[in-house]
Amino acid sequence: MHTLSSIVRRVHFLTFSAALVVVALPNAARAQEATSSGDTALARQVEHAKVSLERGLAAAKARGTPISGKYELEDGKLQLSVYTAKAGHFDEVVVNHQTGTIAKAEEIKEGDDLTAAKAQHEAMAKAKRSLAAAVNRALQANKGYRAVSVTPTMESGKAVATITLVRGASSKTVTEPLD
Repeated sequence: MHTLSSIVRRVHFLTFSAALVVVALPNAARAQEATSSGDTALARQVEHAKVSLERGLAAAKARGTPISGKYELEDGKLQLSVYTAKAGHFDEVVVNHQTGTIAKAEEIKEGDDLTAAKAQHEAMAKAKRSLAAAVNRALQANKGYRAVSVTPTMESGKAVATITLVRGASSKTVTEPLD
């Protein structure tokens, strides 16, 4: 038989648990919906791109060492953007996703983009493997997927590449060591 105090504790626990569900579920659902619709639109357009992320990274080498790359929707249009580093400065290189040629390159001089480029450059300075090699390895382990983005970071003092992959409407993120 349960004592009154154990029943009260159980009621408090259940009330607290229910409150957490009520607060957390709507927020989680909204975040999932926003991510899913954006990811789905991007995945659909990436399917029609003739140039792979790996090929975009290779093309951008003409402007410096690739330190990150991603497909993104810019004003509703697909764009393949690669950040590069060379001689102490950073560029955003836009690669034509149909031809693989450099469409434009602009120096990154300020703001969040410069902060991101510096962090990515720092991670790549510790890397022994290129981003393209990490992407290729991820794709070999995930047959049928296409790489959408690759970003280097530091984890426990080691450089790793975070790679987003898509196949149809599904996506996943994997990490590959860069050492």
